[in-house]
Amino acid sequence: MHPRPLRSNGGYSLVELIFVTALIAIVSAIAVPQTLVTVHQFRALAAARYLAGQMALARGRAVARSANVALRFEAAGADYTVALFADGNGNGVRAVDIGQGIDVALEAPARLSQLFPHVAIALSDGGSGPDPVKIGNTTLMSFTPAGTATSGTIYLRGFDGSQFAVRVLGVTGRTRLLRRLSNGTWIDQK
Repeated sequence: MHPRPLRSNGGYSLVELIFVTALIAIVSAIAVPQTLVTVHQFRALAAARYLAGQMALARGRAVARSANVALRFEAAGADYTVALFADGNGNGVRAVDIGQGIDVALEAPARLSQLFPHVAIALSDGGSGPDPVKIGNTTLMSFTPAGTATSGTIYLRGFDGSQFAVRVLGVTGRTRLLRRLSNGTWIDQK
């Protein structure tokens, strides 16, 4: 009869466990910051797409109702609320009529920063820079039953400094989503 070989427990030594743990910690330290940047960029992009969707919804409701519908961007401290209003008297959606209750809200005002944390309607310059809501001298982006709209651009800034813009082309009422590159040029965001 042959002698049986001794069996190994198949475990790992303490040195091997420390090495693997250190390797995992190093790889995580490299990957986590890049992952957070990506999360912040996706969150800002999602907010821009949400606003573009709200604009498309307003345009669709204006056509379906045969009445003007507008998105109102109202400053609330350092933040903005966005609300959808319908024309109640046939003269377009106006701030005066909203104040008097003639033009009624179709949805409750939404605060973009609550829907998308760390995303703001703002320019990258921040602080006291130019107004991030560019709709002429109003805060109402109106859509008509013919499908046209008030031309304008709404700028969004992510926590990481990424910058997006939602632009409405007045004649067609269509929206474009733009992203600002690090060199300052704007490109279409697909």
